[in-house]
Amino acid sequence: MSIRTKVAQLAGRSVKTALKLTTGGGSSLPGKVAHSISPNIINDLAKNYDVVIITGTNGKTLTTTLTYNILSKIFNNVITNRAGSNMTQGIVGAFLDAKKTKERSIAVIEVDEGSLNKVVKALDPKLIVHTNLFDDQTDRYGDTKAAYQLLVEAANKAPNAKILANGDLPLFNSINLINEVEYFGLLPNLTDETVRIACPKCGGKLDYHTRTYSELGDYECSSCGVKRPELKYSVSEITKSDLSSSTFTIDDESFTIPIAGIYNIYNALAAYAVAKNFGVESEVIRNSLQTTERVFGRQEIIPLNDKTAILNVVKNPVGLNQVIDLIKKNKDPMTFVAILNNRPADGVDLSWLIDGDFEKLAKMEIEEVLTGGIRADRMTETLVEAGFERHTIDEFETLEALVNRITQAKHKNIQIIATYTAMLELRKVLKEKGLLK
Repeated sequence: MSIRTKVAQLAGRSVKTALKLTTGGGSSLPGKVAHSISPNIINDLAKNYDVVIITGTNGKTLTTTLTYNILSKIFNNVITNRAGSNMTQGIVGAFLDAKKTKERSIAVIEVDEGSLNKVVKALDPKLIVHTNLFDDQTDRYGDTKAAYQLLVEAANKAPNAKILANGDLPLFNSINLINEVEYFGLLPNLTDETVRIACPKCGGKLDYHTRTYSELGDYECSSCGVKRPELKYSVSEITKSDLSSSTFTIDDESFTIPIAGIYNIYNALAAYAVAKNFGVESEVIRNSLQTTERVFGRQEIIPLNDKTAILNVVKNPVGLNQVIDLIKKNKDPMTFVAILNNRPADGVDLSWLIDGDFEKLAKMEIEEVLTGGIRADRMTETLVEAGFERHTIDEFETLEALVNRITQAKHKNIQIIATYTAMLELRKVLKEKGLLK
């Protein structure tokens, strides 16, 4: 380890200690300070690690958490950027937090697609997980093909890394990678809705034998013949999927996660694939998955005196519509809260809201709707356009006022959706009011 890296490491840890004493921690500043002193710090800190990178549009944080939890059951020295800080400074921070050891260790690192090429060579990963790619922050990434090109470039920089890719996404089978690739996916047909998806290779029409949601499924191009690759890891059956959990079958064995949603079954399957690459037994995986706690902002349960709020972060149409489908399953009377920011971390362009299936919620005749965030006006307008009655919507200028109103909601069942920075700001206000630990 170079002298510069040692100085950077000491500085980063000193900043972290100071932050714990003053603000309670939770900042990416230690990593930022360390990286500014030694730009090559990741090269040095990651040398003694088998690194697993998890990247993609949706599901990175939960997949990272599930993977970390499983591997921690077997291996002594496993680290992760558990706070979801997935850019360079957050990744540096994860290594700064690690205990000193001479043993070979494992690092499970969530990486933002836009940061991947900046860190992949330094991390020298053993595995790279491609969860999915959907239109997301198009003002930052461009379309999905442009985003996938970032993943391809990163794979080229880490030729020894094995890629674990979602085989149900046609885009992930459109370019032949130099890396070894193993695919995972779901076998059941879960929707009868028709979609028109263009083949990412030739532009022809894709036909689906089965489909789960969006463009995910068992596809085949009627023009060039490209089809879903052989799956190394697959869910053959979903035996339970309700508002609180999902039970599914992999290799004739049953697994349960205490989290709802088909999209989270994909996340669990990705974590399973990583675990199997480290030789973890299925029983260990099963026990770890079924005891997983929900990640903040991902179906997070927030008790509010005699009420319960469920908080979901949303950032693109596909993820939003999956959350809407979950909310739609809820038959109890509810208060619906939508908080919209468009800061850079959320995506400044809000055109993605147009593709949200808010009409499904409007048909539920929800009698109490609250909106907030720096673009509460746009959120309210979107809901009205989807069929909500304007007089049923209360719009709030500040999150403090919104939280006060939430605590006085008509119903005990409160469903909250929020963009990323709105979610963080909401949690901050809840903590200040003593409503969240």
